[in-house]
Amino acid sequence: MTEEEGIVQPVKGKSAPDLGRWAILVATYADFAELCRLLGREPDEARRLYTSRLVLKEGEPALVGPMVGASYAAMVLETLIVWGARRFVFVGWCGTLVPTLPVGGLLLPNEALIDEGTSAHYRIAGATADGRCRPSERMQRAVAAALRNTGAEWQEGIVWSTDGIFRETPSQVRRHRRKGAVAVEMEASALFSVARFRGVEVGAAMVVSDDLSTLTWRHGFRDPRFMQGRQALCEGIADLCRTI
Repeated sequence: MTEEEGIVQPVKGKSAPDLGRWAILVATYADFAELCRLLGREPDEARRLYTSRLVLKEGEPALVGPMVGASYAAMVLETLIVWGARRFVFVGWCGTLVPTLPVGGLLLPNEALIDEGTSAHYRIAGATADGRCRPSERMQRAVAAALRNTGAEWQEGIVWSTDGIFRETPSQVRRHRRKGAVAVEMEASALFSVARFRGVEVGAAMVVSDDLSTLTWRHGFRDPRFMQGRQALCEGIADLCRTI
């Protein structure tokens, strides 16, 4: 062990499954369950992974979820890497910061602004000098192709990743918009940082669930556009799982 290695390391025990190279990381249980339905899997028969569930089907990527927050998402990702996976897609929700990205819209992040505490522990190789990190371009192209196959439309843009869901203040929104952010979420920058540090590939796709663009919070959880966007995203990810 060197001075820079973690004292606690993820392990692959005797009962750990062989995942294959791909895994889909799903933020919410609702989307995890819908992906299971679309892919003919049974979420209730999934094995436990910390407080998440993992379900396998031969020849297709593992599905893992739910997983909310940067530190927990990083812990799950680290474990899945040790279990053999090397390519990942994160499926999540985000809040829009701009009127051009509506509730129900799909976003493929091309960069994340780091405002969570986990990435700092992976900064040797995980982030640029100005506090930004990026997904795998190859993974983003794969997600884009799958969405295109299902007829879904999406935007690309920068996300602001924060731990402080109740500290998304007007001044913070303005500051991150000046840096180019179009949406806010909780996991992407940590996942991108861990991936770069560990030499694996992570992409991400999100649906807009709520709106902070006017500096007031308007949730869209019952909005038909959000329901349609969630379905479109899940169908695109399911198509990706069937074709890779």
